[in-house]
Amino acid sequence: MGKESNRLLLGATSAVLLLLIFFLYAAFFTSDVTPFDSWKHKLSNWNGSLSSRKVNKGVEVAEPLLRRLVRGENQIQLKTTGFSCYSELHSEVCVTNKPLVIVDNKALTAYLQSSNVQVKHMVRPYPRKEDETAMKQVSPVQILLGNATSPTCDFNHDVPAVVFSSGGFTGNLFHEFNELIIPLFITCHHFRSHLQFVIIDFKPWWVKKYSHILTHLSRFKVINPAKDGAIHCFLGAIIGLKYHDNLALNSTDIPKGYSMFDFKQFLRESYNLKIENVLDIKKPVFVLISRRKTRMFLNEDEMVGVMEELGFRVVVATANQMSNLDKFSAVINSCNVLVGAHGTGLTNALFLPAGAVVVQVVPLGLDWASTNYYGGAVAEMGLHYVEYKIEPEESSLLDKYGPHDPVIADPMSIFLQGYNAARAVYVDGQNIKINLVRLRETLMKAKKFLGH
Repeated sequence: MGKESNRLLLGATSAVLLLLIFFLYAAFFTSDVTPFDSWKHKLSNWNGSLSSRKVNKGVEVAEPLLRRLVRGENQIQLKTTGFSCYSELHSEVCVTNKPLVIVDNKALTAYLQSSNVQVKHMVRPYPRKEDETAMKQVSPVQILLGNATSPTCDFNHDVPAVVFSSGGFTGNLFHEFNELIIPLFITCHHFRSHLQFVIIDFKPWWVKKYSHILTHLSRFKVINPAKDGAIHCFLGAIIGLKYHDNLALNSTDIPKGYSMFDFKQFLRESYNLKIENVLDIKKPVFVLISRRKTRMFLNEDEMVGVMEELGFRVVVATANQMSNLDKFSAVINSCNVLVGAHGTGLTNALFLPAGAVVVQVVPLGLDWASTNYYGGAVAEMGLHYVEYKIEPEESSLLDKYGPHDPVIADPMSIFLQGYNAARAVYVDGQNIKINLVRLRETLMKAKKFLGH
């Protein structure tokens, strides 16, 4: 009886040990981010003895997706050296399909092993490199390619890293979409969330604001290098973001040829927006963007009255309302016509359903900016565009300077004095009193697009 009990106890103990080993094995080899203790030296050499099957599978998936981001000579360079950087007017993007990319978050340095190529390169990963003001807010990332000794890793990821900055001009909705959200979509969407974001110049409020978008592009929690301070290993990396134009996507330069229509569909999915086409809106709605600092409408109440006379329900959107994208995106998605003076609020047109109308009020002196930032982009969004260009009599600048001053008579002469001089006058120093008769005529044009 005693021997039988001992055999049963021994069997039970063995079973428990086997189960424990099984769970440890599963936890170690199936986690996406694996902590290393005594195995650090193995990881630093990446000799294949550590979850080689998973590593090989990750490389097979990541390598062709990384390769699609480069073209021409850059693709040849990527194939031969495993590393390629290409620079354009607005952005610089470096891509590596090396199976081991070591990122030191504390030093903001990426190490790539190579026996025949030696490269030391610095990138500021924000697509506004021609603008000194923006780039002062962007930290550089150092890339070291060669056979120099690299640090051992604390964590291993079986996906590529995407390193970019949330510095620059964040805090302005136009720039957040223009230089970060759309470039992220261009660069990352074809990975189907199999990548890891490493965000330098980390702004917690920005990550929270765009959490719906970030979680639809990556299945992993973003890494803040300043707080993390660890050394991570990745299967390849992208440092910087691809950029095309103002609120624009060039489908011929995007893996799988995604267009602005695809991006808007991505936004609808990210924010759970219900309305795809303006024809699905039963009761017509105007959204009027209300400004309170510059380029504000001095007769806003009268403008609302004209809109209501045309049979529309009017929503006056304030800066406080627009700051909550989770809620305001649904408001914009439910309206037929978006009306606003040239400015960041018009970026919300991205949430409009197909067939809706954008009415941009063009302040004095801001013709070029209005056309290049919004006018040209709206049509690519599947929307109609109507422009209301104000007369000098509708600008507060007329009373301040008089009809014969160059500010009124020759705006180009002010711009020739430099951007800061022109901005002080036309962007920051101007308000608008709309001609209600002209406004009604303009809104009637908008209404015709809707078929009402």
